[in-house]
Amino acid sequence: MSLEDAIPMSVGGLTLDPATKTPIVILRDDDNKLNLPIWIGLLEATAIATELEGIQMARPMTHDLLRNLIGELGATVQSIEISDLRENTYYAVINLLIDGAARSIDSRPSDAISLALRVKSPIYVARRVLEASSVLQQGDAATAENNLSNVSPDKWSEILEKMSPDDFKYKM
Repeated sequence: MSLEDAIPMSVGGLTLDPATKTPIVILRDDDNKLNLPIWIGLLEATAIATELEGIQMARPMTHDLLRNLIGELGATVQSIEISDLRENTYYAVINLLIDGAARSIDSRPSDAISLALRVKSPIYVARRVLEASSVLQQGDAATAENNLSNVSPDKWSEILEKMSPDDFKYKM
């Protein structure tokens, strides 16, 4: 996979869609000029937030298990890429190096981002995805009151208690 037409980005934060209360992960370029909001599920937002905050769980969570398996099998995550946008759904790939051979594995963006944070691999977004998403804009999409990356574990409990099963529905 060639990353020539991709922009390096990083997680700028988490926020909530004010209308639907759906979590959004915000990817930003190094110059903070390009933003890519990706709507994700609450559980995926929690996985990203715990890693951003450095919260250690007593037992490995799913993305920690994935990181551990990849390492134990002698593979490394070279990068992840948000590779496509079709019918309002983002697609990603995890670029692995296994015994010297490059492999690309299909992934949901939220899972790829969560893994990238855990293994400290670069995050790229295909230029065509940024163009298609029409978010080549300046500015800060995450407001302080909606930023979930600073939410304490007690506050997460409060948020979860107020949610219904319908809050967990989203397009995969």
